[in-house]
Amino acid sequence: MDEIVKLIRERQSVKGPYDTGRTIAKQDLRQILEAARWAPTPHNMQNYEIVLVDDNSLLESLANIRYPITDSFIQENYQYLSLSEEELLRKKIGLSGTRFPAAFRTPGVKPDEAAYEEVYSGLKRVIQTSPVLGVVTYDPDKRAPDSEGDFLGHIGIGCVLENMWLVAHSLGIGLQVISIFNKEPAEGEVKRVLAIPESLKIAFAFRLGYALCAPAKYLRVRREVDLFIHHNQFGNRSLD
Repeated sequence: MDEIVKLIRERQSVKGPYDTGRTIAKQDLRQILEAARWAPTPHNMQNYEIVLVDDNSLLESLANIRYPITDSFIQENYQYLSLSEEELLRKKIGLSGTRFPAAFRTPGVKPDEAAYEEVYSGLKRVIQTSPVLGVVTYDPDKRAPDSEGDFLGHIGIGCVLENMWLVAHSLGIGLQVISIFNKEPAEGEVKRVLAIPESLKIAFAFRLGYALCAPAKYLRVRREVDLFIHHNQFGNRSLD
């Protein structure tokens, strides 16, 4: 049990360039996919298909796809950013603003073309240096019974990700989620490049590999248990 909790606590997004000269052993990749296979999904519907990409020409095509960075994303992003470690420790949620370009963490400042290009070029390098890139899709015409907006189905896809992430971490393999391919026009381009049926939707992508350097150290925060549990009645924070 202690090992499982340790894996959960240590799991993090491993960003930056991966070692393109070091492939992921097939048996390790199969272990990660076996973990996906046994993820809980509502009604055991298993509403997901995973496209694995390791062909350099396909990775290059995916890296060159432009995706929208909307004003809504920029505006809504602000509420989750802290500009100091003290602020992040106080809030206990969100991210350090220093992990974003200055133009994307300053309210009232509209990013210019150079700021957008910095983001695009960074993610382009990330995709190009992915030994394996996975694209997770689902069929929007299927859903968990009586689940508004298929909320339960989406939870199931999240469980698939978490299972893969924990096993990858246990094997010393880095994983980073890439969320830029699930909106048009990028989604249509990804489907075209990978011959994904039009009827499917892209949930997210992820990359697997061995980081060229140790993951960057940054402050990670979580709310304490007593700040999110309610015992018997909402507002009763104590388990005692």
